[in-house]
Amino acid sequence: MPPPPPPTVLVPSERAVVLLSCVLSAVGSGLLITTHALWPDLRSLARRLLLFLSLADLLSAASYFYGVLQDFEDSSWDCVLQGALSTFANTSSFFWTVAIALYLYLSIVRTARGPETGRLLWTFHVVSWGVPLAITVAAVALKKIGYDASDVSVGWCWINLEAEDRVLWMLLTGKLWELLAYVTLPVLYLLIRKHIHRAREELSEYRPIVSDVHQLQHHTSVADKKLVLIPLIFICLRVWSTVRFILTLCGSPAVRMPVLVVLHGIGNTFQGGANCIMFVFCTRAVRTRLLSLCCCCTPQPPAAESLAGPPKAPAPSKSESQRPRRTPNELPST
Repeated sequence: MPPPPPPTVLVPSERAVVLLSCVLSAVGSGLLITTHALWPDLRSLARRLLLFLSLADLLSAASYFYGVLQDFEDSSWDCVLQGALSTFANTSSFFWTVAIALYLYLSIVRTARGPETGRLLWTFHVVSWGVPLAITVAAVALKKIGYDASDVSVGWCWINLEAEDRVLWMLLTGKLWELLAYVTLPVLYLLIRKHIHRAREELSEYRPIVSDVHQLQHHTSVADKKLVLIPLIFICLRVWSTVRFILTLCGSPAVRMPVLVVLHGIGNTFQGGANCIMFVFCTRAVRTRLLSLCCCCTPQPPAAESLAGPPKAPAPSKSESQRPRRTPNELPST
């Protein structure tokens, strides 16, 4: 590998943009965690996996924020600590992202249910927390984490440029799993999308006798869009980190281009914000409840009552009185 290029200098505007991205990612991850805590009926297994991904993204955003704010110049103790936390959280985020895609594939295409999904959840915990933890502990013990001159980062610490086998540890502590995710996520989501299309075609054959076919087609079309957007957003965010990694291996001065530096900083830190947009603001069941909660928290001015007293509610018609009422627990959830 060629000798490392000069350090990449972060100007204040670049630092401000990356710090803002960290804050938005932390807020988005916190909002995902809050919605999970507020509404128990939305706690499906898929959203539980999303909760663990949000925890990893929250830790990742916090550690990146500290690293960008400090802009380390050597391998100090807080540089190593920040590098270890961001390495663990970032690698864990890769594993949980793939775990969600794998769970959706197994539950939708392979129709895994009951005890199988329970065992699967424990497997996800062992792999998604255990493997990143083991890699991070080994990297810290072998003194591989430290100052990297911001050539493969944006102000934060990662793999020490003085390590002779730094390329191997760059792969083990993130890049290898990132590259595997580039391949695994599109393949799994394309298989799920293909299965949904096949099921929708089979359902269209029974259009005359299925009364809710239009509603089902609407739900499948929404799911279809998300199945395309999820891997696409992941790749669009993470690809800039891979580009700078390759440029660093080649010793190219283009690694210090301001546009690449900013895109790398946003891509590595905004994963929690992107997940919040997809699974809160673009998910109708969660978005509706969140808006209702915000409206309830906003104080309303008291309405002026007439001399005849408060208005009376209109008497329900015969058809409405015979219609069964739904309790809040019976409302459909995700």
